[in-house]
Amino acid sequence: MFDLPYMIIIGVIALFSWLVSSRLKSKFEHYSKLTLRNGMSGAEIAEKMLADHGIRDVRVISTPGRLTDHYNPADKTVNLSEAVYNQRNAAAAAVAAHECGHAVQHAQAYEWLTMRSKMVPMVNVSSSMSQWLIMGGIILGFASKSSIGFYVAVAGLALMAVATAFSFITLPVEYDASNRALAWLKNKNMLGQEEYAGAEDSLKWAARTYLVAALGALASLLYWAYRILGSRD
Repeated sequence: MFDLPYMIIIGVIALFSWLVSSRLKSKFEHYSKLTLRNGMSGAEIAEKMLADHGIRDVRVISTPGRLTDHYNPADKTVNLSEAVYNQRNAAAAAVAAHECGHAVQHAQAYEWLTMRSKMVPMVNVSSSMSQWLIMGGIILGFASKSSIGFYVAVAGLALMAVATAFSFITLPVEYDASNRALAWLKNKNMLGQEEYAGAEDSLKWAARTYLVAALGALASLLYWAYRILGSRD
């Protein structure tokens, strides 16, 4: 079912993903030791950024876990992890401002966020079903020697393509949120020079996790497209 080139590609992507994730965690830990001169917590940073953008209908709440921070457009909440919500350091400021960047995108109907949000229900289905359909289709094709297996596999490939597109649509959403966060932190003089550099570095590595994930999704899609569509030649 799997061949050596595919395993090598997946292995390389998994290695890069691990390296980037490990680097992000080390950066977060490093900049978590850089205390803010203004003494503000992540929650206070978030609330001020929302207020400065005239956003009054978004709540800032604490969520369990580490690096579990996210913005929920459904209930308009900025969810900050315990390591961000109460902490007063450069890493917390960066993450809090980034998540508020998503809230600003939502308030301003940023087109990439709107497109991404509309795709979420479909991606929830496609990400769980695509591999099963592809594997089932290939097995069915070998077992029955009929074309029905091919069409089942193609259906799975189409669902995988949706999930891959979602990964790439996520990239401008994340990069733009970081750019909004950094611009606000700088324009409002929220951080000192060293603190700002730490926030910028933290967000740079966070963005790279999304890039690696998108490239991994694309590599997997191209491989299965080659396996499925090439089998018809």
